[in-house]
Amino acid sequence: MSNTNPKTILIIDDDVTIRKILIHNLTKKQYRVFEAENANKGFEQLANNKIDLVLCDVTMEDMDGYTFCKKVRENENYRVLPFVFVTAKDSMEDKSKAMDAGGDDIITKPFNVDELTLKVQALIRRTEIYKVYGVKKNLEQSFARNAAKILLVDDDSTLSKLFQYNLNKAGFECETASSVDEGLYKAKKNTPDLIISDIMMPNIDGYQFRKMLLSEPELRAIPFVFLSSKSDEEDILGGYDLDITDYVLKTAGPRVVVAKVTAIIQSLGKERQKIVSELHNAADSLRIKVVPDNFPQFQGFSIQHWHQPFQGIPGGDFIDYYVLDQENLAVILGDVMGKKWGAWYFAFAYAGYVRSAIRVTLETTKEFIPSQILQQVNKSVYQDAKISEVFATLSIVILNNKTKSIKYSGAGDLPIIYKNHLSGEVKKLQARGLLLGFAEQGNYEDVSLNLQENDKIFLVTDGIIESRNSTGEQYGTYQLTSVLENLQENQDSILELKNNFEEFTQKKFEDDISLIAIESIK
Repeated sequence: MSNTNPKTILIIDDDVTIRKILIHNLTKKQYRVFEAENANKGFEQLANNKIDLVLCDVTMEDMDGYTFCKKVRENENYRVLPFVFVTAKDSMEDKSKAMDAGGDDIITKPFNVDELTLKVQALIRRTEIYKVYGVKKNLEQSFARNAAKILLVDDDSTLSKLFQYNLNKAGFECETASSVDEGLYKAKKNTPDLIISDIMMPNIDGYQFRKMLLSEPELRAIPFVFLSSKSDEEDILGGYDLDITDYVLKTAGPRVVVAKVTAIIQSLGKERQKIVSELHNAADSLRIKVVPDNFPQFQGFSIQHWHQPFQGIPGGDFIDYYVLDQENLAVILGDVMGKKWGAWYFAFAYAGYVRSAIRVTLETTKEFIPSQILQQVNKSVYQDAKISEVFATLSIVILNNKTKSIKYSGAGDLPIIYKNHLSGEVKKLQARGLLLGFAEQGNYEDVSLNLQENDKIFLVTDGIIESRNSTGEQYGTYQLTSVLENLQENQDSILELKNNFEEFTQKKFEDDISLIAIESIK
């Protein structure tokens, strides 16, 4: 957790001793903590501060915790705010009441501090999962009013049927699997909205299943819940160490399981709706493009690009060209990490920051140094709270038509590819540097190269490299460089690469596709 932007927690409890214990331990974990002695003070803190999670007592004067939570949930801004009840009550009825009030979890007094802080960490992580997962799926599919899909993995067929019955009865579409292998197969075949897994299973246990999911790019962000009869503290803490969304004991009963699943799915839906709203608002208010319609005209160089947005909607990739003076042109290629649909909004934001940073840099220096421009952009993004948790790769290439040279610097990007016209040699050029916005200092470096006539430079984003064909084979840099090595002098680089890529993928793209080709000419 970054000290410069700590997560914030609101504690509401009329017991000053409890508040002080919580404040002491959470502050040690680098959280920023606000406190309130009753519900009215709690409303004031929510109104005056950005809160990432609420810890609330149940029994308080004037307004109890359940009523407070219900009223908080009535505010659109707090529908997905993680909310944990801290209470001495431990009956099944109390747990169900907490879930029905809109709570995400319940901690029983006297509580274990380590367990509490890990639950706090897991719930805050849940909101981050929603931000990532909510933008990855097809927009129409994600927001269609279909039943949420639940995958339940448990080798106990009797218990599976019991929970499946109750989840289906509650309006979910629950599919079961009796083993990890079956569960992984079904998850890949029909991506669920939530995965629930037992821990103790033969051959491969739930912990290993979770690790397997975390290694799968398309599955790792799906909210994950452990359902287990194991109630030992070490077992529970071990689950939270794997970035799970929640942990439910089988003894809690079907009603609590259904309530928790409902809370998770509702939170996921609210975050998706918010993304769509931002997408439409941005579309209405910003009349600019993430990729220019025309190629730049710059003496001594021929520049072309190919950009194919994912399913026709602009996403995370952006391209721009800046004439710095008569001798220098900057070529920009970026890829926002929040892919596909949701990244559209952030692409505009990043493009704006790139423009601003370049203008500032030009006002303070007469030298056009890509690494300095990158660092200025990085600093602006890192310090902006609105987009500081959204990362991007960024390539900056500055062309000079007097010296016929390029200067290149990159932020977590793919290498640029150079083809020597005379020898036909193709090689990769990599400039080390952190993802844009990842740290205050990106440690960017410059790479320089003198070009001869008809030498070529290519910039790509991972939408090309990571795309796969119908058999699961990745396009990769090998396929890309192979096409470039076999290019003939009279062939159009962009056209040949496009045709090869479309044939390989059968035009079934998995992400935005962006390619820039630069050739040194007379």
